[in-house]
Amino acid sequence: MDGYGIPLGIVGLIAGFLVAFWLKGRILSQKVQAAEKEAAAIIEESKHKAETLLKEAEVGTKETLFRMKSDFDNEAKGTRAELKKRETRLAQKEETLDRKLDQVEQRDQEFIRRERLVQKREQKIDARELEYDTLIEEQKQQLEKICGLTSEQAKDLLIRAMENEARFEAAKLVKKIENETKELADKKAKKILATAIQRYAGDFVAERTVSVVPLPNDEMKGRIIGREGRNIRALEAATGIDLIIDDTPEAVILSGFNPVRRE
Repeated sequence: MDGYGIPLGIVGLIAGFLVAFWLKGRILSQKVQAAEKEAAAIIEESKHKAETLLKEAEVGTKETLFRMKSDFDNEAKGTRAELKKRETRLAQKEETLDRKLDQVEQRDQEFIRRERLVQKREQKIDARELEYDTLIEEQKQQLEKICGLTSEQAKDLLIRAMENEARFEAAKLVKKIENETKELADKKAKKILATAIQRYAGDFVAERTVSVVPLPNDEMKGRIIGREGRNIRALEAATGIDLIIDDTPEAVILSGFNPVRRE
């Protein structure tokens, strides 16, 4: 027993060492596999994250590019619209300028035409003035031959005739003014006298110097007055009685000291 115990112990040790080595290798292999799986998972996750980030970056880039393109298109559209407006304004200005130039040319032509017309009229006027001067000179010479007077003598004769005519007309005007003044003074005196009698004479005198004539209506009063009082002046001149027209309705007042004429 003792002779087999040592070898068996050695064999057991070797077997234990081998088993331990195998177990260690197995465990190490499992750890390596686990590490490889974990590494593969990490790599896969990293790839997935990278792809996700790449997709997000692509989407963001596309959105940015789309936004930039949209902004550029809008800006370009606005620029084109502004350029179109400017072109339209320039075209309108050119059209207006062309129209004004045409108007200026037309005015220049009209001015030239009128200037020529004025020149022709001036020439005609000058010709007529010359013709009239010649005719007047001829008539003056004929008049001097017929009358035997020089131009100075004819002028003096004409001035004296005009002076005599002016004196005659002035005398007529003075006579007319005197007559009108006298007539107006007579009327004023009669009116003042009648007014004084009406205001200051007593009832007894009033009864014998004033008569009230009733009228059918005020239209008859207007007919008696006439246009601008002409009928009143004619009646007063014919009868010697003053007609007093006041605010008394449908009546006129006759004033005078002659009762026969008054009635």
